[in-house]
Amino acid sequence: MQININQRTIGLNFKDGVAGLWVWAPKAEAVNLKVPSKSLTLPLEEKDLGYWTLSTNAVTEGDDYMIELFGNETKESEIFPDPASLFQPDGVQGKSKAYNQQTYKWQHLNWKGIPLTDYIIYELHVGTFSTSGDFKGLEDKLDHLVDLGVTAIELMPLAQFSGERNWGYDGVFPFAVQNSYGGPDGLKQLVDACHAKGIAVILDVVYNHFGPEGNHAPNFGFYFTDKYKTPWGSAVNFDDAWSDGVRDFFIENVLMWFRDFHIDALRLDAVHAIKDFGPKHILATISEHVARFSAQSGKAHYLLAELDLNDKRFINPVEKDGYGMHGQWVDEFHHALRVAAGQKPIGYYSDFNGIEDLAKAYNDAYVYTGAYSPHRKKKFGVPNDNPGEQFIIFSQNHDQVGNRMLGERSSQLIGFDLAKVLAGAVFCAPFLPLIFMGEEWASEKPFQYFVSHTNPELNEAVRKGRKEEFKDFHHPEELPDPAAEETFMNSKLDWENLPKEKHRQMLNYYKALIALKKSNPALGLNRKNTLAKAYTDKNLLTLHRETAGQHAVCILNFSEANHDLGFLSNLQGFSLALNSASIQYGGSLPMVNALTIPKIIQAQSILIFIK
Repeated sequence: MQININQRTIGLNFKDGVAGLWVWAPKAEAVNLKVPSKSLTLPLEEKDLGYWTLSTNAVTEGDDYMIELFGNETKESEIFPDPASLFQPDGVQGKSKAYNQQTYKWQHLNWKGIPLTDYIIYELHVGTFSTSGDFKGLEDKLDHLVDLGVTAIELMPLAQFSGERNWGYDGVFPFAVQNSYGGPDGLKQLVDACHAKGIAVILDVVYNHFGPEGNHAPNFGFYFTDKYKTPWGSAVNFDDAWSDGVRDFFIENVLMWFRDFHIDALRLDAVHAIKDFGPKHILATISEHVARFSAQSGKAHYLLAELDLNDKRFINPVEKDGYGMHGQWVDEFHHALRVAAGQKPIGYYSDFNGIEDLAKAYNDAYVYTGAYSPHRKKKFGVPNDNPGEQFIIFSQNHDQVGNRMLGERSSQLIGFDLAKVLAGAVFCAPFLPLIFMGEEWASEKPFQYFVSHTNPELNEAVRKGRKEEFKDFHHPEELPDPAAEETFMNSKLDWENLPKEKHRQMLNYYKALIALKKSNPALGLNRKNTLAKAYTDKNLLTLHRETAGQHAVCILNFSEANHDLGFLSNLQGFSLALNSASIQYGGSLPMVNALTIPKIIQAQSILIFIK
């Protein structure tokens, strides 16, 4: 099978009214297409390398279909949904539906995207973002995001998973858009609406594992390998025997999101768990295909990696022996920031000393650039000189909130004032900022871990796993039941709190931060003239930024004490642009007077000066 960047080949697709079906099933002796509503059974023709194909006028858009496999050891057949199905209206065990990518009429074909350097990212979970928990509910809230200043939304995974409640990382049909969210047409309508309002769309995709329920892929081919393991089960086979078919399957998936759904960027989940020791890493191969498609379409498409390795090979271009990812999540900035804010240095936080490591994160992007890591018990990381837009930072995200026992948010853990300091720390940095849904108004709703597998044994296994994970946490509250609908409902955002004074003040604060980031070059992505200095005796950090003749000084006080600013002698000529302790942001000080330079920084506050 040849990959065509202009049209999907794998699975069932329509062209000029004819249905073409390609199935990768090297384990099969024979393969049939079955259309129950038409009592139709059509044999597929065997091709090289495990592919089976069929072209027919008998299948039309909207038909339900299944794939019948005859195995090597028995003539008896088994019937499964299509692993490359575009729509599973009845869930992971139901029939696949023939879907025509060409039917939807795009309204904003002139959208050319926005530069990665302009991304202000807002991560969200479709099911808990709105009351209705679907694409339409999200679309109805887009004006809130525009008013906030967001330029890109990042959708947690949408690949079809079992049940209706899941973070999305249990997907088992990588090409099928979750039915309970609105299916493929619902996603296209959402993307269209986002582009109409100038918002780019990032989609979180999972290429390191499949979920535990409804994974039919192993019945067809060698999608997994025993050579490696992941924390979530068998590793996807990117370099073992029969891996060519697997590689092509996922390359096709990447291209589909960009070409057929007009997605602007992909966030690739946990790429450190993608194991590939072949001559060309699968990420580099994906990057090359995306580059060709972008050149042809005239629109940039971005690949952003979640990466738990301080390894710049992942974000270096392919022509410099890298893997060609355009950017990466940087958890280290978050960890150093959290410890600076007073969270205990336990678990993976044990590698971080707080304010000093936060200063290093500002200066070097990576905290560990070859030093010994006590948590990993080895030397870790390498230095880098990559541009600021290649690093995505945050004070909260779905993992750092949801993987806590109770899913508490920053304002609940460390208080209103310190939560503002953490937000300011993100937007002052020379990196791309990401915020997690609801943090902009200090949402009081948790984001907890939830599932709704149809297999009761799986739900019980998840319960036991969560209890084991938190067995050493002696907490007066009970661990939320991940399979209970109540846990999911508790995680829905509290939009009703938005008009209340405290929440409105936090929202105004985030708007001010984003506006400053956008309008002041010194707060942009230039790393070259960035200098952070830690004052450990004060638990205070100063950050000096300079770009295009403009200067910024940010002072972050993580301590519970006020501090005299007499130790700073270089504020002459600066204007005060933001004081998080001002009354309009829920503090006690008068509103900012740009011409008045304060002599004291309040406890748990941030000052931003511009010249």
